[in-house]
Amino acid sequence: MRPVILERRRTKDLSRLALARFANKAQRAAGLSGEVNILLTGDSEMQRLNLQFRHKDKPTDVLSFPAAQPSEGGDIAISIGTARAQAAEIGHDLLTEVKVLILHGMLHLTGHDHEVDRGQMSRLEQKLRTELKLPAGLIERKVPSRSATRSPTRSPSARAGRRL
Repeated sequence: MRPVILERRRTKDLSRLALARFANKAQRAAGLSGEVNILLTGDSEMQRLNLQFRHKDKPTDVLSFPAAQPSEGGDIAISIGTARAQAAEIGHDLLTEVKVLILHGMLHLTGHDHEVDRGQMSRLEQKLRTELKLPAGLIERKVPSRSATRSPTRSPSARAGRRL
């Protein structure tokens, strides 16, 4: 199945086709089957989702909502506002930053968690970024004002309860 891009935050800086093509490559590279939906939204909705699922009352760059079984797919939400700010801080364009966030989110959908593993996700993300020709990923970055990406939960109920 091909990833579906849902835009609540349209921007002329992003090609929906380019994102869909990249998401398809990233999904295959991550070994993720099943349906993947990617929501492009703003900071206020991301803050609401972050509060609802992670109990953190602040916006974040990307959230992943895995399906009941790792590798079956799931949903990814990306804040265009935060992605734009991070792209400016790092010195690349918005499309590149959104691609980095998509890859990171895809790895969370497969069950990886850089907060508890021993560097496995970081090593895999680095390998896939090289294959997909992307710059430094979220795990290596030291951006003090931004929180690292996390999956809100890995339980089947989160998938049913999400509002993307």
